[in-house]
Amino acid sequence: MRLAVYAFCCFALGLLLVGLRELLFGFGENRCSMTYMFEYPEYRRVQLPKRVARQYPSYGLYLYGEGAYAQETRGLKLTGAPVLFLPGNAGSYKQARSLGSVALRKAENLDRPIHMNVFTIDFNEELVALYGGSLRRQTQFLHESIKAILRLYKDRPDPPTSVVLVGHSMGGVVARALFTLARFNPRLVSLIITQASPHQAPVLSLDPYILEFYSTVRHRWATNAEDLRNVTVLSVGGGYLDFQVRSGLTALSCPIDDLSKMSVVATAVPRTWVSTDHISIVWCKELVLATVRAFFDLIEPETGQFTEIPEKRMSVLNYHFFRHPVLQPGGAQDAPVTFSAPPEAWKEVNTLRLFYSAPKEAQVMYFLFALSSRRKAYSHFHCRSNNMEMTSWLYGCTQMSGSMCVQAVDLSSLTELLPAYKAVTVKISELLSVSHLIIDASNPSGTEFVVECELQREESLTVSVQVPHVLSFGLTVSDISINSSGLLHTLQLQDFHQVYQAFRITITSHCKTTKDRLPSVYRLRVPWFHEDSFDKASIPSVSEIYSTLHTSRRDNTSSALLQLHTAPNCQYKVSIRTSFPKVLGQILRFCGPVLPVYSAVVLLLMIRAQLSSIKRSGHPAAMQEGMSQSLQLHKLELPILLLLLLLRQSWFQDVWSSLGLPVVDSLPLNSVEDLSQDPKASVQEWPRIVSPLLFVLGSSIAFWGSTVLRVFVCFLSFFLAPLHRPSVSRDCGTLRLHSQILLIIFLIVLGGVTCGALALMVSSLLHLYRVLRLRMTERSLSHMLNLAPQKVSQKSENGFRASDGQSKVKECNGSPLLTESVLQDVRDDLQLHFSLSTLLTLTMMLSLPSLIHWRHNLRYWFHLDPDPCWPHVVPLLISSVLLINCNTDTLLRSKLMLNLTLHLLLPLCVGMLAFCPLHIYRVTYFLSAALTLLVCSCYL
Repeated sequence: MRLAVYAFCCFALGLLLVGLRELLFGFGENRCSMTYMFEYPEYRRVQLPKRVARQYPSYGLYLYGEGAYAQETRGLKLTGAPVLFLPGNAGSYKQARSLGSVALRKAENLDRPIHMNVFTIDFNEELVALYGGSLRRQTQFLHESIKAILRLYKDRPDPPTSVVLVGHSMGGVVARALFTLARFNPRLVSLIITQASPHQAPVLSLDPYILEFYSTVRHRWATNAEDLRNVTVLSVGGGYLDFQVRSGLTALSCPIDDLSKMSVVATAVPRTWVSTDHISIVWCKELVLATVRAFFDLIEPETGQFTEIPEKRMSVLNYHFFRHPVLQPGGAQDAPVTFSAPPEAWKEVNTLRLFYSAPKEAQVMYFLFALSSRRKAYSHFHCRSNNMEMTSWLYGCTQMSGSMCVQAVDLSSLTELLPAYKAVTVKISELLSVSHLIIDASNPSGTEFVVECELQREESLTVSVQVPHVLSFGLTVSDISINSSGLLHTLQLQDFHQVYQAFRITITSHCKTTKDRLPSVYRLRVPWFHEDSFDKASIPSVSEIYSTLHTSRRDNTSSALLQLHTAPNCQYKVSIRTSFPKVLGQILRFCGPVLPVYSAVVLLLMIRAQLSSIKRSGHPAAMQEGMSQSLQLHKLELPILLLLLLLRQSWFQDVWSSLGLPVVDSLPLNSVEDLSQDPKASVQEWPRIVSPLLFVLGSSIAFWGSTVLRVFVCFLSFFLAPLHRPSVSRDCGTLRLHSQILLIIFLIVLGGVTCGALALMVSSLLHLYRVLRLRMTERSLSHMLNLAPQKVSQKSENGFRASDGQSKVKECNGSPLLTESVLQDVRDDLQLHFSLSTLLTLTMMLSLPSLIHWRHNLRYWFHLDPDPCWPHVVPLLISSVLLINCNTDTLLRSKLMLNLTLHLLLPLCVGMLAFCPLHIYRVTYFLSAALTLLVCSCYL
């Protein structure tokens, strides 16, 4: 049994390590370029009203500057457009230097006299992603900071009326929370850009305050309020490298018809095309440049301030973060275009495909594709060029004169920028007034480039392929060969629409000729979310693409697409197989935050197995045996599935709601937006299929965590042994009744005056000291029995009876005879208290963020307010102190209460799995109830 348990736990640990490796290191290195300061950065503190300074002593507002600009703004006489940067969880206000420095360099290189004033807020590097008690205070201070910034411009002839906000991580959530304040004027903020901000839900719900905060923000933005429609919000996710905030959480939950709320992943941003980790999204040069370019395009030259026109804001953001067509936003795209080129510059293409390589010499060249005879045979026209100049290059001729076009409409706004070239695809059926398509291949500057165009039939270039099942473990392969006679092929990856799916796609390209060709571009396109990813490959080559999703398709009506921008007359072979390590990585990415819940359940089941063993044999089960008895997931999942089935019935749901019972938590493989829109969305079958795997991973964490704690106690007891008098009694480390009462009162006062987590940590350490004393006693008894071997005696009514002729070893205080039975009693108590100490350590770790926050702000206030642990932690404090004196004999004497505890621990475990995955702070409540039952079993 012991060997089987160790084998199982090693296997589970292997799965956990494989998943962690894929999550942390499975997507390559960070390819972002670093931003650098050209001069020493300075942060000028902005004086706030005394009332604000007294109310928020730990916060501050600063103006970023460098070199001469910093000297010019020393007196805070500002003339630029205000931008305010908000740091996130444990973030520094100095992170604004990347945005501020690039904006300063951009302003110096412009002909127009416009620039930006970049402000930044110091939130004292608070852990607001883990402790939600400060989120409301940060929001209120942000409101005061915005008013203070606008007051700096009051003497200007055209003062700004709003401030643009850039929020990183939780700073973006705080920015949106501004609109929940009763006295906030929505006109003070017209544009918000958030970077890796978890808008959908908190990453970890360790206290109720953060969930209440999110609920308030979500409810405010879900309404169709007119004042919010004039606010433009852009959310940028980091992509696969950001394992702290997965990009699915960065999607904005707003009404579908509100087009001014946009979400995108960094891998899909034009001219960026890279994934960023959670910190580098702030300084990633490619993304910072896109942000700064958008800001300067939004500044009106007449006033030097950001535009107040929502349509222009949306147009500019779409240009820089979504499509990046060659035409600048706001350009006259509908005006007719006339040409003055001579007749020899015009060439009509009579074939279906054009390949043109521009020479080094400057020349004017136009190619014409006639559409009149090709409308029925072909559906689309596709063209691409590696001439990356942002000029118009595709037109639709509306009036011909001989072989020349006299008047045309500009179609270049349909252009999309790809990593290797720009490409455009137009639908021929929508060009009824166009007789010819015109490609401008002129190179007035003498730059060499290549243009490739073709007429396409969409049905012949689109192929459906069934992806392997997620449980095929890479043994099943879907192969498809493409004899490329075109420039663009689309593979519909059927049934690829769930976040738990992950595939390794191998694309092999081979060409018969070796002439120079444009590289191939492979694009994984997700129709329901802007999370596209790109890969560039030379020809010939073998490319491996790992494809996963950030969001699931809500209704399963569409699947992901693989677009292949290929070279003509080449062969491509695409092989698709499931990547099981990536599947593990995806499950950890989405469900990793709920593993503490499963670990707590396993630890509680191990204690239940020990109590059952005490009732049956008088001795607690060893850790390995307790682990084997706790692996009974069917006893946990079946009640939950039954409850979910009952909740499908309207009458049961009404009764459930009338009793005020909480909603059953679903595993976070469904988006929170889905759950908020459909109350029954959580009642889905397949997310529960992942629960056994999470139970295995949680068992691994519980087992090896307990093992680490045992090794730690063993080593620590060696160091502490010389400081303690040797003891051979099982009562070592126990407390007298009046000491217990005084200690409980002290811990309650300590938690009420300072921080509940601090009192919990002290009580956990006191219990750990009891474990250390038992470990030292167990070692002392073992050594003594090895030096003076004793025969095992029989228990008598008065204690222990030694056999005839047996040497007797007594303690000086008259404790029982030293026998093997005494050693066994100590080992039994040690086994029990090891499990209890592991459980208390878990509760202490769950409350650690509030303790860190209290310690971080100790110089500002002595009492943590609000305290997520108080007063709910009081029963846990009392139980942890009373359990110090608990042993196996006291449990055996309480037959009735022990039976009741054994019967109630299992429902508590079921309750944890049902109500804690999205409310992790509830784990402490359930564990407190379990330990209270255990105390009753010891004392009643």
